Amino acid sequence: MAPSEREGRPPHRNDGDSHFPETDSAFVLDADCTRCPELVACRTRISWGNGSSDASVMVVGEAPGAGDPDAEQWQGGNHTGMAYTTRHSGRRIRKLIAAAGHADAYYTNAVKCVPCDGDGSNREPTATERANCRTHLDTELDAIEPEVVVSTGKHATATMLAFDGRELDGFLDTVLDPVELDAFDVMLLPLLHPSYQDVWLSRLGYTESEYREAIRERLP
Repeated sequence: MAPSEREGRPPHRNDGDSHFPETDSAFVLDADCTRCPELVACRTRISWGNGSSDASVMVVGEAPGAGDPDAEQWQGGNHTGMAYTTRHSGRRIRKLIAAAGHADAYYTNAVKCVPCDGDGSNREPTATERANCRTHLDTELDAIEPEVVVSTGKHATATMLAFDGRELDGFLDTVLDPVELDAFDVMLLPLLHPSYQDVWLSRLGYTESEYREAIRERLP
């Protein structure tokens, strides 16, 4: 489904949790992608990008987690088919970006399928898996044309920098430090991954309210 087909539709539902995306906001690029055999074996569903096609902010995460199929709504992208729809990380990053003035942001992942370790836990996506999925992200960036890309975590930031042929050298040093990406003429704003925000926030010298305000100041 092309983004133009979704124009005019509300990006969020009004069912008591306004941050959960509408199902028809998912931007399905390849309904049965088989580029990464190990990910195909792991996944329940592909976790596609979702949100407003007119968004000025695109949030890029690492990859979906295993999720919770028994959750009432926030089951996670591996079960909903939509990025950043877990009860913890999904709700947290959506509330954080909405509080910064962008409730209509577009959310996606660097890798669209859950990378599992074979024992029911998540693992980090490999460089090959990130490279295989990069063309999907490329298509999303061309279609949405955001002003700012918010990368959450090390792998999402490394994926975005790779578009400019650059390598990531020390992730924490990049957090809240905007950088221009020539490949898409957008600003990249690295943030802590919401799952690790509580661990690293104080070490960076921010309270939660200060962190939220710093994000607001850096977004258009």
